Amino acid sequence: MFANFLIGLREGLEAALVVGILVAYLVRTERRHLLSRVWIGVGVAIIASLAFGAILTLGPQGLSFEAQEAIGGVLSIIAVALITWMIFWMGKNARFLKGSLEGSMEKAISVGSGAVVTMALLAVGREGLETALFLWAGIQSAGATAGPIIGATLGLIAAAALGVLIYRGAIKLNLRVFFQWTGVFLVVVAAGVLAYGVHDLQEAGILPGLHNLAWDVSAAVPPSSIHGTILKAIFNFSPQTTVLEAVVYFAYLIPVMFIFVRMAFASAPRPQAQAPAALTNA
Repeated sequence: MFANFLIGLREGLEAALVVGILVAYLVRTERRHLLSRVWIGVGVAIIASLAFGAILTLGPQGLSFEAQEAIGGVLSIIAVALITWMIFWMGKNARFLKGSLEGSMEKAISVGSGAVVTMALLAVGREGLETALFLWAGIQSAGATAGPIIGATLGLIAAAALGVLIYRGAIKLNLRVFFQWTGVFLVVVAAGVLAYGVHDLQEAGILPGLHNLAWDVSAAVPPSSIHGTILKAIFNFSPQTTVLEAVVYFAYLIPVMFIFVRMAFASAPRPQAQAPAALTNA
């Protein structure tokens, strides 16, 4: 539940920040008449994201077990690829997000009100589709229980509330620190989702080694126990893990975490001291 709460919180806050930047820009430039166009685009993006989530959930029903596992495995891997790209993109470009969105909005305004709707739809829709896919993969890996769904919903609600408070200036959130540490946690979650996707492909018969276990700690960590449930929900830990799952998990986690931490936690470059006039004129 906590993992899905954090996914909903981070992804939802990204979408809320995008909307806040667009709305603030229109208000600041005295173009309030275009706010309705932004909200139309946001509304369509939300509906499209919900529809995408429904398709992911209901689409595979009625298929054979192997087909469902194959679809689940492929989508889990795609979700990990998208969330990895998003984590690194946000870590690298967060400081330029405001300027980029305002520039895109200005170009859309010059084209027409329809372009403003499209711009808002694409900006928020990308976040919504990524969120729907990764939440679906996270919920699938955690098991079909109400807990992950409740956690994700609470995370999205909290993100919307934070977005409103930040826009109104009621609170100040250090977004750099927020995206740093949530990025670290999402890398761990993504590693678990990737391993789960590999397990799905093994059950579908696409990948080998389903019965070749790296470890089996079911006696010490029963899946139905409290600690087993917590480990499954947060880290997607499986008491019975195949060799291929373990290899894929650590092959993703170690290098991705190392690269992300180096990039996200690197100190901002200090401005170089200005050379004395006597030297610059020499």
